[in-house]
Amino acid sequence: MTELTITALPPAPLNAAEIWSNPAQVSVRCQAALGFALPGMGQSAGSEALKLLRYEPTVWLAEGDVAPLAAVLAEDGAITAIGGGIVRVRIAGAGWRALLMQGGVFEAEAAAFAPGHCAATVIDHVAVRLFVENEDACLAYVPSSYAAALMHFWHDVLPLVGAD
Repeated sequence: MTELTITALPPAPLNAAEIWSNPAQVSVRCQAALGFALPGMGQSAGSEALKLLRYEPTVWLAEGDVAPLAAVLAEDGAITAIGGGIVRVRIAGAGWRALLMQGGVFEAEAAAFAPGHCAATVIDHVAVRLFVENEDACLAYVPSSYAAALMHFWHDVLPLVGAD
């Protein structure tokens, strides 16, 4: 059997950063001000203070201190607090990829879905954002209204992936 843990993490500062104009210029400003460029689609970038995850063409999930990011965006975008509506769930252990395949439509076992990568998908009818922390763990960003039900679903299907 594989030891697999499903853990709801404490709340964290989460924001949606949207860019509606001049993304190349925003990326240059981001590099200059924060030390990293805006990540490409399905990628992440960041520092100890701020991590950006790009799930959509014009939207990045920002975890951490977004104060410096607001100046970077200027009039080319906006930041919206979403932390109250999201639960971060860490799925850790050798079977995390197989677990995410249950009730899902995303190929979580693909080699390209490596540490530092992220994806938006649907699992058990719930919109979920995934971030590969490392080879043995993935963060799932789940709407608060569905977090308990989705975690219950994952616990129920553990035997199907050889874990419990």
